[in-house]
Amino acid sequence: MEKVQSMTADELEALPISFDLGTACRAIDIGRTAGYALAKRGEFPVRVLRVGKQYRVTKPDLLRYLGYEGSDLLAATHG
Repeated sequence: MEKVQSMTADELEALPISFDLGTACRAIDIGRTAGYALAKRGEFPVRVLRVGKQYRVTKPDLLRYLGYEGSDLLAATHG
């Protein structure tokens, strides 16, 4: 599966520290249905946290997956 970013850097920067799986799907250009199926099988390309009945993804995990390792965008999440 190819990584295709469909959010701008400004949109990524505006994300809260954690967010729903649908938002993560949008960020990496995976359809919601496919994304939820991958998460259910434990195969989503980004670490997924289960909080009650919800799937959550953290901003640092998403940014690392998208290749922002060492960038100002990722550093801002640890400030």
